[in-house]
Amino acid sequence: ADFDSKKKRKVAEIYQALNSDPIDVAALRRMAISEGGLLTDEIRCKVWPKLLSVNTDDLPPLPAGKELREDNKDYQQVLLDVRRSLRRFPPGMPDDQREGLQEELVDIILHVLKRNPQLHYYQGYHDIVVTFLLVVGDRLATALVEKLSTHHLRDFMDPTMDNTKHILNYLMPIIDQVNPDVHDFMQSAEVGTIFALSWLITWFGHVLSDFRHVVRLYDFFLACHPLMPIYFAAVIVLHREQEVLDCECDMASVHHLLSQIPQDLPYETLISKAGDLFVQFPPSKLAREAAQQQVERTAASTFKDFELASVQQRPDTVLRQRFRERLRGEERTKSILTKPRTNRFVKLAVMGLTVALGAAALAVVKSALEWAPKFELQIFP
Repeated sequence: ADFDSKKKRKVAEIYQALNSDPIDVAALRRMAISEGGLLTDEIRCKVWPKLLSVNTDDLPPLPAGKELREDNKDYQQVLLDVRRSLRRFPPGMPDDQREGLQEELVDIILHVLKRNPQLHYYQGYHDIVVTFLLVVGDRLATALVEKLSTHHLRDFMDPTMDNTKHILNYLMPIIDQVNPDVHDFMQSAEVGTIFALSWLITWFGHVLSDFRHVVRLYDFFLACHPLMPIYFAAVIVLHREQEVLDCECDMASVHHLLSQIPQDLPYETLISKAGDLFVQFPPSKLAREAAQQQVERTAASTFKDFELASVQQRPDTVLRQRFRERLRGEERTKSILTKPRTNRFVKLAVMGLTVALGAAALAVVKSALEWAPKFELQIFP
């Protein structure tokens, strides 16, 4: 009963934000992030467009599918991917209904690509589009997906994977900030970050089997900075700390473990932690390390310590970094794995559930739509 009254209160607050003049988008963002997200698909139809600032009053009609399909270079690939997407539809949906939706899915994708020739289709894009189609229907989904594709998903839709790889390069620095042991173990195993690629480019739509969890994450990601999915990926890895450290320290074993995503994750806790991490270690703080992942680690230059000291201003970090570079120089021994454990989630507890309370929500979204990795790469060549 307590949960129900909390839910009722939240629904009332959401409608209040929607009906205020002007619409209180900041409040809607907080609602989307805080516990339970936006609660129902009916509410999502109203709030998702506001989070993406899409005007729903004059949605263009969808063009007829036939003309879209005739000379589209991506048509065959899109068709293959959509045909393979059976498990993304609710179990028990009648075949003819599902087939109708799959046709709509193909049309939405081709429509967005045709109107935005600078965007390149990638496998996994349909996993995002189908989520919108199932929640808001084809016309609204088309408008939302187009906006999303030119903003949050823009980097996945370049002709090359360079920017996608660059975003994946944020994963290890985030893990390192919270749990150096897990970071060092993963580095020793040389597992890389490819296990998280499908998570990132489908916003977890491809890997989570329960649709409710997927839309809950979409509430969160739509309200946040475009890099939030990579923070969420890091939080999943950190959540599995013990499994990771108990694993054989080799690439195949660790990759296999991490790419099998557990279905019973404590989503609300992880969402809250991802938000906290974003506030504590915003992308601008990690950009250097992320760019550094790109460059093969060279021998420490004379400025290394100075640079580190100025970036972190925490002597323990500088010492640890020096110690690590020395280890890298010598034969990489396993002794590094028996270092005394420290877990920085203890420090995070002090921040508490800032995101659930909404205090951090605004910091999280301030830069939501202006972000571009190219810009960061220029600062840190």
